[in-house]
Amino acid sequence: VTEFLLLGFSSLGELQLVLFVVFLCLYLIILSGNITIISVIRLDRSLHTPMYFFLGVLSISEIFYTIVILPKMLINLLSVLRTLSFVSCATQMFFFLGFAVTNCLLLGVMGYDRYVAICQPLRYPILMSWRICGQLAATCIVSGFLMSLVGTILVFSLPFCGSNKVNHYFCDISPVIRLACAESYINELVIFICGVLVLVAPLIFICFSYGFIVRTILKIPSAEGKQKAFSTCASHLIVVIVHYGCASFVYLRPSARYTSGKDRLVTVTYTIITPLLNPVVYSLRNKDVQLAIQKMFGK
Repeated sequence: VTEFLLLGFSSLGELQLVLFVVFLCLYLIILSGNITIISVIRLDRSLHTPMYFFLGVLSISEIFYTIVILPKMLINLLSVLRTLSFVSCATQMFFFLGFAVTNCLLLGVMGYDRYVAICQPLRYPILMSWRICGQLAATCIVSGFLMSLVGTILVFSLPFCGSNKVNHYFCDISPVIRLACAESYINELVIFICGVLVLVAPLIFICFSYGFIVRTILKIPSAEGKQKAFSTCASHLIVVIVHYGCASFVYLRPSARYTSGKDRLVTVTYTIITPLLNPVVYSLRNKDVQLAIQKMFGK
């Protein structure tokens, strides 16, 4: 096999034109929303805090995450020839997994930031200094792409000598590894273990962090204080639930249980809805960001 054919949404016939319009509009909203968040955080000095630093890094990662997938998907919705070379398919998988894992780890770090801010407020400037924030962000990015490199090598080290029809709209692990013409059990097992490390470990860490956060918030005497403390966490929690929920459904199981219809629908959720959700949730639920956006557009 020298190239792969991405079947994508080809079974939907004329509905593909409608999907093109819908996905194009969503893609433009994702780009404009995340660029707005990055610009606001950069320009407004009141947002130069660790929480918004990590939000800015997440928004940058989300932009590249969607660039890897959506432009090619939009082209394929209007095209008859939906091929992708072997190298291009491997490259797409590497960058998609790299940014996806980076996002998971960043959400875990953002959970730690909220824990320190609420449970250890006096030590917050020391525990979340700019040097430590930079190191945490760099660790997330490097770890994300190292994990991605391992996953991509495990998939594309297998021989592909039969069908080249990928029953998906991009080169994801499960639909591609199913096309291999050799036993892939060991490769799948290692990929599954990596998936558990990437998804379950940060999620457990986030759950523990929020356990301590809730305990601390309940000790706050005033109702207004409790509401203010929880409002800083609500946006993060919403993004975590959607992102980890959908990603776990697809990746925390053997590829033998891959079902193209359901997986495409769920994958659309975390490749389009989650990057869209990030700026929308943070701008709608956060008064600091709303005020900064108003100031920016006012200028």
